Amino acid sequence: MASDKDRKTPSGTDDAANGQQNSSSSNFADRLNKLEADLVKKGAFKKQNSQNGQSENSAQVAQAMKISSEFIAGIVVGALIGWSIDQVAATSPWGLIIFLMLGFAAGVLNVLRVTGKVAEKDDLSLRAQKHEKE
Repeated sequence: MASDKDRKTPSGTDDAANGQQNSSSSNFADRLNKLEADLVKKGAFKKQNSQNGQSENSAQVAQAMKISSEFIAGIVVGALIGWSIDQVAATSPWGLIIFLMLGFAAGVLNVLRVTGKVAEKDDLSLRAQKHEKE
């Protein structure tokens, strides 16, 4: 029977090659540890608290509900005003059509204000006053 020293490794290499393989694997481990340290330094492995992540999700859901309710409220109010004008003035369906479109436009404007795409009236007047002072 052959002794352990006579046997070659399963890959067909001898002990000298294993030494090189061990040094390259330790080199790889060193590079991997350095990479992980750099990623931690840059904040790639930030662990969120479940409560912090949950409150962030709750805030996003609340913002989405606010935006959708602003949009729907504009449409519903416009439709109700148009319907009531049609009932009083007997102009059916023109009041409903016109005020439904106005309600849609008001809903879109409200959504743009909430998301910050359009400035509030107070912001515009403050900007105008600031511009006049210059």
